[in-house]
Amino acid sequence: MREETLRKILSKYEKKRDIAANSLELRKKKLYSVFPRLEEIEGEIFSLGLKMGKLALDNPDDLESIVEQSKQKLETLKREKEAIMKSSGFPADYLSMQYECPLCKDRGFLASGEKCPCLVQQLIDEAYKMSNLKQVLSKENLSTFNLDVFSEEKSPDSALSQKENMATILAICDDFIRNFPESNDENLLFYGTTGSGKTFMCNCIAKELLDRSSFVIYQTAFSLFAIIEGYRFQKKDNAIDKESYESLFECDLLIIDDLGTEIQNTFTNSELFHIINTRLINGKKTVISTNLSLSELSQRYTERIFSRMSSSFRLLKFFGRDLRW
Repeated sequence: MREETLRKILSKYEKKRDIAANSLELRKKKLYSVFPRLEEIEGEIFSLGLKMGKLALDNPDDLESIVEQSKQKLETLKREKEAIMKSSGFPADYLSMQYECPLCKDRGFLASGEKCPCLVQQLIDEAYKMSNLKQVLSKENLSTFNLDVFSEEKSPDSALSQKENMATILAICDDFIRNFPESNDENLLFYGTTGSGKTFMCNCIAKELLDRSSFVIYQTAFSLFAIIEGYRFQKKDNAIDKESYESLFECDLLIIDDLGTEIQNTFTNSELFHIINTRLINGKKTVISTNLSLSELSQRYTERIFSRMSSSFRLLKFFGRDLRW
């Protein structure tokens, strides 16, 4: 999926270069029609390059002298060209390619082979579009996360207050984000009471990784199985359904929110196991949130599913009062 996205973006870069080249040709025709000497100068510069190459091959011992003479002639032609451009009122770069990004010259990659900042930004923008989270992440992210909204009172069944528990979870999630590029087989399962911060924490993780160009997909459990049903039971040649389905397996991070709200049957259980198991095998990371307790999860889902979640996910319990109230 990410490779396909990159190909599409690079194809746009190619079109940009074609447009820039066509625009340059039009400017040349316009200018040459008024100042034919400019076209002659361009021809002479081109011929000089060919001539210098031939002379260098034929007379390798005189290479230094040939280069010096050619440089002098080239400078004379350039000065004449600049004088004509200046007197005509056209900018000095009028006969140069006009790129949208002068750093990479609309190629997406710098001379060093690294991604240009303009390409990185486009990849991030595309990742946001595919994640389904662009709007909500402007409000729910680590910069707006506030530990002070959590209670400092300790409940009888916990050694930690809600605030202390969230501080611990926040530290674990920070480590998850920082170590995300590593192949450490780390996955997270958030479980506990409604309104205790699970979805907010999912969004914090998503934004941090999206801003680092990771391919993140966020789906509620209900939407997740709607995608699967759309692909399984509709026409297989539907490109949109196919792309949405494949992204569930190919994305760097899949976030499944509100697991347990979907209609439960043999089909959903089978597909959930397929997704979780395939991603584990392929080393793809997953974050799951649910309002169900571990006991309820073990009863609702098959032994195979609960075994994968309990053994391959880090289990983080959320508790306390409903913050939405």
